[in-house]
Amino acid sequence: MESGDGFRALDEKSVVEYIKSAPALTARLGGGQLDGVEIREVGDGNLNFVYIVLGPAGSFVLKQALPYIRCVGESWPMTKERAYFEALALKEHGRLCPDHVPEVYHFDRSMSVIGMRYLEPPHIILRKGLIAGIEYPLLAEHMSEYMAKTLFFTSLLYHSTAEHRRAVAEFCGNLELCRLTEQVVFSDPYRVSHFNRWTSPYLDRDAEAVREDDALKIEVAGLKSMFCERAQALIHGDLHTGAFLGNLILAYFSQDGHANEGNDRKAYKQWILRTIVETWDLFQKKFISLWDEHKDGKGEAYLISIYNKPELWISLQQKYLKDLFHDALGFGAAKMIRRIVGIAHVEDFESIADASKRASCERNALNCAKRLLKERRQFETVGQVISVIQEIQP
Repeated sequence: MESGDGFRALDEKSVVEYIKSAPALTARLGGGQLDGVEIREVGDGNLNFVYIVLGPAGSFVLKQALPYIRCVGESWPMTKERAYFEALALKEHGRLCPDHVPEVYHFDRSMSVIGMRYLEPPHIILRKGLIAGIEYPLLAEHMSEYMAKTLFFTSLLYHSTAEHRRAVAEFCGNLELCRLTEQVVFSDPYRVSHFNRWTSPYLDRDAEAVREDDALKIEVAGLKSMFCERAQALIHGDLHTGAFLGNLILAYFSQDGHANEGNDRKAYKQWILRTIVETWDLFQKKFISLWDEHKDGKGEAYLISIYNKPELWISLQQKYLKDLFHDALGFGAAKMIRRIVGIAHVEDFESIADASKRASCERNALNCAKRLLKERRQFETVGQVISVIQEIQP
């Protein structure tokens, strides 16, 4: 596939020639000849092609966005400019939280190619670790730090309104990818769409119930409006508080499908619940600490000259985090619903071979998501969320 703008789709063979033309990439492999370089296409996502490039002296990941959605094909066009915004976000988040964001080595806008750090084994994709029942003792610590820093340092709590508007204007160009999210997360699961799928026939009635739930649809409309109108770092990206918490909840409900005689997964389910609580609690503490540290800075959301009483300041922060908590529950629940009755599902459930058992796990997750979404404003603590999860599936 070649186009008049210099773009061509790469494959495992042409990747080598592309690397030769990019000094920043050849340098990562030690320079010189590329003999012995191993290239594997490993993309298991919905949108892009991902290549792992391994050389005797180094390695990296090469990611290319094609002008369509990978999991659908050329029948669903999608701008390859999305790679520009991904590279922009990775670089910005890497600047804000370098310990937990892969370094970007190379970006080619005409080819929609990003070259970035490869996390070699024993690193694996977190979702695969959760399926395997692996405990990560530092997960809550690392995720809370990433989320606190990327939210705070891209918000009006830190930026002036002029800085914030310039950043929003830059990322507003990411129109098509946001429209994709609007469709597959906030629209399609609540109507008849040929893109939707679920574990049929077991969940036929459950999918229909989602489409018939007026209270649910009213709440989703509010979330969609917020997504479209309030551009924030932790909403406009795959990794945000809601998605992370939602994915952990999905992982929890999938565990019964992965249990066997040797491991009933009960202890692991408790670890997941503890991680959810620890992640939110650590996030709150770190976020408030950053806010207090920079309260005399240039951030224009809440001027210290106005909110100048200690008790007022504390009340303000408590309300901000309460609203954020409710937003996270809403968006996380919406992501859970779409992963069960929408176009793109998760390996946590898909890897459960027994369709009846898979559907039972998915039904529990779906019922939890609907309750969290509709009743999110009634929750005061993350502990109350855990109680609902355990009530649905002990």
